[in-house]
Amino acid sequence: MTLLELLDYASVFVFALTGALVASRAQLDIVGFAFVAALTATGGGTVRDVVLDRNPVFWIAAPSFVGVAVAAAVVVFFTAHLFESRLKLLTWLDALALAVAVPAGTGVAMTLGHSFAIVLLMGVATGCLGGLMRDVVCNEVPLVLKQGELYVTAALAGAAAALSAAGTLGQGPALLLCAAVVFTLRAGSLLFGWRLPVYKSRPPRR
Repeated sequence: MTLLELLDYASVFVFALTGALVASRAQLDIVGFAFVAALTATGGGTVRDVVLDRNPVFWIAAPSFVGVAVAAAVVVFFTAHLFESRLKLLTWLDALALAVAVPAGTGVAMTLGHSFAIVLLMGVATGCLGGLMRDVVCNEVPLVLKQGELYVTAALAGAAAALSAAGTLGQGPALLLCAAVVFTLRAGSLLFGWRLPVYKSRPPRR
């Protein structure tokens, strides 16, 4: 198994766990769990592959990705009640999933020889869009849009780090660096309150 395949499988599994946890908060049935888990797990990678005209899409080429997502959903369906704070678990699993998915998307775009800007965008899209779909479908406030938190910024910085390091370190170590940068920034935002400044408007004039 190549590093890119391993990253895709890890991303699918961890993002599926987060989707199933959101389904548990919404009190869905087991089919709902599987649907939300699969949507979350494959959403970002699907957008990446469609935009890059990568045919077939990764989970159609290897349906085992969907099997991994459904298996994760079943595990969470029977164990979610054991966790005192599912929101806290969800937040940290989502941070881990982001740190795996961004290098997966970045690596695919790099392998296909796309430009700097496209590689950055595909890294961000792969990392962020599945979780965004999950939260919108389940009527949750999207984690990607939490006020001032480093989320898209973490994804962007990780993809940029991979691109900057690939020429000297090689693609594999550069993608591992990407994962480290993404998780460090996201964890710092959660633990230490690292934030970007947010827009504060003045009261409108009459």
